[in-house]
Amino acid sequence: MTQLHDLTALEQAAAVRSRQVSPTELVEHALRRVEALDAGLGAFLTVTPERALAGARRAERRLREGGELPPLLGVPTAVKDLNNTAGVRTTFGSTVLAGNVPTVDDAVVTRLAEAGTISLGKTNTPEFGFPCYTDNELAGPARCPWDPGRLAGGSSGGAAVAVAAGMLPVAQGSDGGGSIRIPASINGLVGIKPSRGRVSNAPLGGDVTGLGTNGPLARTVRDAAVLLDAMAGPVTGDPAWAPPLPPGETFLGAADRPVGRLRIGRYLESPMADAGLEPAVQAAFDDAARLLGDLGHEVEDVPVGLLGPDVLAAFERVWTLSGTLLPVPPERVGELRPLTRELRARGLALSAQQAMEALTALRLFARRFTTATAGYDVLLAPVTTMTPRPLGWFDADGDGAADFERQKRYAAFTAVFNVTGQPAVSVPLYWTDDGLPVGTMLVGRPADEVTLIALAAQLEAARPWAHRHPPSWY
Repeated sequence: MTQLHDLTALEQAAAVRSRQVSPTELVEHALRRVEALDAGLGAFLTVTPERALAGARRAERRLREGGELPPLLGVPTAVKDLNNTAGVRTTFGSTVLAGNVPTVDDAVVTRLAEAGTISLGKTNTPEFGFPCYTDNELAGPARCPWDPGRLAGGSSGGAAVAVAAGMLPVAQGSDGGGSIRIPASINGLVGIKPSRGRVSNAPLGGDVTGLGTNGPLARTVRDAAVLLDAMAGPVTGDPAWAPPLPPGETFLGAADRPVGRLRIGRYLESPMADAGLEPAVQAAFDDAARLLGDLGHEVEDVPVGLLGPDVLAAFERVWTLSGTLLPVPPERVGELRPLTRELRARGLALSAQQAMEALTALRLFARRFTTATAGYDVLLAPVTTMTPRPLGWFDADGDGAADFERQKRYAAFTAVFNVTGQPAVSVPLYWTDDGLPVGTMLVGRPADEVTLIALAAQLEAARPWAHRHPPSWY
């Protein structure tokens, strides 16, 4: 028997339009799922049932009034707690900001509301989004629903858990070094990191480093594509913007577009020279390459030597620069988690010259890399080097520097494409013998999400995954 959470976001939206279900019914069902499951999984930092139900009532008024309706009217979702929400607590995963209530919405929050979605609250994220796993002093860890003894990834871990466990059909995440793709891989989802400038970081995101962007997490390619349609578009004053799609075209439409025969490069070069792949991850990568070949694509190895010795050091320095602007009074620095303190201290220790050299090195690398790989339509790469890690694996010893080293080895492939600004998607093609998802990454040419979405949809049709659910699904 189909239940409401079995429906995709597009199916829920269609059911609302046809009056088969009301927005209030959808929101109430989602809230019951959150109440039943969240204590054991850690998907949310803040739940806002009153606001969500009020939003459902407004959606019902729009239905009664008729006229043109937004594409996702009445569909429940949530906002990552690194994004500002006017009137709703936004903690950035830190006890220092536990009582912070913004007065403005981020542009992506506004866009999602304009598309008709209804937010149930704020999803769990690590302190200021620094780690590739999700844990903090406010809500504890986000746990993988396929095995709650393992971490759900980060920094969009809460968003991924909420979708994978059927609390929400889709959710917004953000990605500055892998933070959408890593939790998508771990939780058996589709996660899209869009091109630089595709989704606005307005009004407060200055995008100085150019690494971070918002993007969708979903159970199907079509749901991820329609959520990207809702998010996409520049805001006046943005420092970068991706070229818009041609008139009348959408990312959702790309999911139904013929793919053709693509030249796909198997990419296995990492800035971490000693970061080899676990057997299960290697098996997932090889399996994806075979499937692409079986579908008629030309698959070949990308030559090594594209990563210079300075890339990792420059990225580390640029990553720590974000720590220099944390809104933390000096007397409260001791409340920060060890990793946050470590990265903040490293950033503050950089000279202006060192900071500019690192930023310049990444820009030059991005130009070299995209030029060298321009002959490929798509790159195929691992998302992580290991299967999902047990709770406490990164930070049990309380050493922030050691934590960071473990993360560098675990997430050795994703950050390159934040540096280049290319779009990338994690697709859930593989499960281990003990039932853990292992995603694989597809990387497109700059600003070419369309080819990625079309290819991901072809893979989904060839090997469907949406029927797979974790044990908590019922």
